[in-house]
Amino acid sequence: MTWAIDRQSLAVGLISGATVTLLLTLWLDRRNKQEETGYVDGVDGLIGNTPLMRIRSLSEATGCTILGKAEFLNPGGSAKDRVALNIVRSAEEAGILKPHTGCTVFEGTVGSTGISIAMIARARGHKAWIIMPDDQAQEKYQLLEKLGATVEKVRPVSIIDKNQFVNLAKTRAEEFGDGETRGYFANQFENDANYQMHYETTAPEIYQQIGSKMDALVLGAGTGGTLSGLALYLKPRIDKLKVFLADPLGSGLFNKVKYNVMYAPQEREGTRKRHQVDTVVEGIGINRLTNNFNMGRHLIDDAFRVTDEEAVKMSRFLVREDGLFLGSSSAVNCVAAVRAARQLGPGHVIVTLLNDSGQRHLTKFW
Repeated sequence: MTWAIDRQSLAVGLISGATVTLLLTLWLDRRNKQEETGYVDGVDGLIGNTPLMRIRSLSEATGCTILGKAEFLNPGGSAKDRVALNIVRSAEEAGILKPHTGCTVFEGTVGSTGISIAMIARARGHKAWIIMPDDQAQEKYQLLEKLGATVEKVRPVSIIDKNQFVNLAKTRAEEFGDGETRGYFANQFENDANYQMHYETTAPEIYQQIGSKMDALVLGAGTGGTLSGLALYLKPRIDKLKVFLADPLGSGLFNKVKYNVMYAPQEREGTRKRHQVDTVVEGIGINRLTNNFNMGRHLIDDAFRVTDEEAVKMSRFLVREDGLFLGSSSAVNCVAAVRAARQLGPGHVIVTLLNDSGQRHLTKFW
């Protein structure tokens, strides 16, 4: 089976013919091989099937069961491993990426997706070129370089600027290579392979782990792929399920969900400090609607705004009480999970994602 793709889609990295059937077949094939042999095949075989853990301190404090899916246990250290795998694998199936021919995957990212792409690209015979804002945690750049990626740092600017990191990644991909040596723009914000991977893997895992017992799903959104993929799968199966967005300072998604207006107070004239999402939190928060977020936006019931101070305090609390060392977006998720628990009342089950550990946030959030 091959992916249907036109010339325009090839240029921007959108694989419109990616089908649920093929995704499910590939995932089941990997699982069956593991059961037959007792081992997985390569680093990409380690992705997924992460445990769901009860966060003791938060559960005991709220009287609810607050569960975190430990996505930081993926081999690349974050939930973005799933997305990177599906983006690269989809491009291979479409014939865009051919292993060991010098093909390069380009992506604009604040870090985690880039790290995952660099890992997957290397494992599958490709190269990676990652373009990032120059104000991210230093260890992210270091990890990318150790994984063999080309790292290009750019000044943070608005998405309307051609030199914004995502736009520049697209341009670099279009200008790169010839013949079999191609540049491929991963385009995590708009690529359907993002939310589809969470729909086909992360969400079914959660459903298998907790079933219909869950009352609320609480997540932040960057690309929006995780939130949409989980909501699209879980909400039709769990009638009572409430979906809450967790949004950091400077992001417009909170007001979009609450009032259908894409606006952040930090954008008021005379108040903007640095750029659109002015926060120490990395990986979530955005001031535009992406294709991936829009896929599941209609399923979001409410939103919580989380401040930097709340996220920092939560991260330190979880280390002190649980020995749980988390990154900034995970801390935001946990703050919002507590709010959801308080809103719903004791006895409810709240699920969130622990996206990555604090190890790649040492020089900024920590």
